[in-house]
Amino acid sequence: MPSGIQAGETGTSLSNEPVNGRVNSPFRRVVSGMPASAETLSGPRLSAAALRYADAIFDLAVEQGAVEVVEDDFRSLKSMVAGGGDFRGFLKSPVYDAEDKAAAIAAVAERAGLSQLTSNFLKLVARNRRLFALEEMVAAFFARLSDYRGEVAAEAISAAPLNDDQAKRLRGEIERYVGKAVNLSTSVDPDLLGGIVVKVGSTMVDSSLRSKLNRLKTKLKEA
Repeated sequence: MPSGIQAGETGTSLSNEPVNGRVNSPFRRVVSGMPASAETLSGPRLSAAALRYADAIFDLAVEQGAVEVVEDDFRSLKSMVAGGGDFRGFLKSPVYDAEDKAAAIAAVAERAGLSQLTSNFLKLVARNRRLFALEEMVAAFFARLSDYRGEVAAEAISAAPLNDDQAKRLRGEIERYVGKAVNLSTSVDPDLLGGIVVKVGSTMVDSSLRSKLNRLKTKLKEA
């Protein structure tokens, strides 16, 4: 079993692991085998399990002075999950057993150049059969990161990719709205049919054509 991972009858824990050659004092966050929630990012909130796993990796990153390292890793993971295709299917698939998934996700982490800490985390998640919730864990990690830095987490989903200038202007508008620094993440959903959906904390700001059409359809049905 890889170093930094301990398994027992009461659950599995992620322990201290060198990052960039640095090892701090012993630290351990136990991740219990909590029942998985059926909620997803489209739901009202993240599952308790996703929050627990995100807390584990974030606290360990802080202890090891590796917050920025893990932040980069999780941005890569977010892009990989958002890309869909085989990777998203692999995360959701119940076909493979836990050890096969752990080996596969370790190979993915190595090819992507992820840190040992993040690789160990992914193997832990795989062995606990929670890879299907990885997207939620990534979102929970960035929410925790924003709180740690005194920022507000915001997500912008657009029909077409935002360029750097557009993202900068949007961030500025959101910062003026909330009165705080904003950690903005962006993604693309071609099904929006134009416009942009912005989520600030638990508040959804929607200017997409699809939402306007759906609201119109609802009104027509009620008429």
